[in-house]
Amino acid sequence: METIIQEKLKQIEAEHDVHILYACESGSRAWGFASTDSDFDVRFIYAGKQPDYLSIRDRRDVIELPVNEVLDISGWDLRKALQLFHKSNVPLYEWLQSPIVYQQHAAFMDDMALRMPSFFSLRAGFHHYLSMAINTFENDLRGNDMKLKRYFYALRPALACLWIQRYEILPPMEFRLLRTVVEDENWQEAIDRLLEQKQSSTEKTLIPAQPVLHTWLEDTLDACKERAGEIPAQKGDLADLDNLFRKYIRP
Repeated sequence: METIIQEKLKQIEAEHDVHILYACESGSRAWGFASTDSDFDVRFIYAGKQPDYLSIRDRRDVIELPVNEVLDISGWDLRKALQLFHKSNVPLYEWLQSPIVYQQHAAFMDDMALRMPSFFSLRAGFHHYLSMAINTFENDLRGNDMKLKRYFYALRPALACLWIQRYEILPPMEFRLLRTVVEDENWQEAIDRLLEQKQSSTEKTLIPAQPVLHTWLEDTLDACKERAGEIPAQKGDLADLDNLFRKYIRP
């Protein structure tokens, strides 16, 4: 599949006359809990030529390929990406940490990695993750049987909230790293069982409620709500990103 993805990225560069600065896996495969039938969620950042950015004509800032059951490929223009970077867009910060990278411009990635700690707003990230965890917990984890993957969709953002609270730094993307903030052995054993089941299941697999995890989620989310106002906010210098933008657009 990686060969097909690389070919698709080359086609995008040729057909749209752009240069892809970074391309990665963004979904469950990168998070670390893919199912047997999980698709490939490929996301990328691209730069056009300088004249493209100086035209008065409207210009799309997104490239999307038709989605099928296996591949979901889309990307953002560099200007859009840097604007969202400044706004602490959480999915973008996760892309930039993905363990599965299909293509990258080394200097660009060094520049982005250098700026991530100072531009990421802990408060914005915390509220994003908390909202995601609460919505999944309240809407998808009620009743006797539920989709297995929904537990992970609630657990991962809840763990990210704990990471921000404890370390006051950008949380990692990968679930295996996030879970280290919990020391309870019963919880860890329940996670191990769930991960093992996830690896051999499909996206539609249903499981009964998991009491240990259910109680943990309820208690953790309640505690996070109480502390939400304590999380610090920050925002980096926009002029710095202007310079970065000019550095990587093509002549």
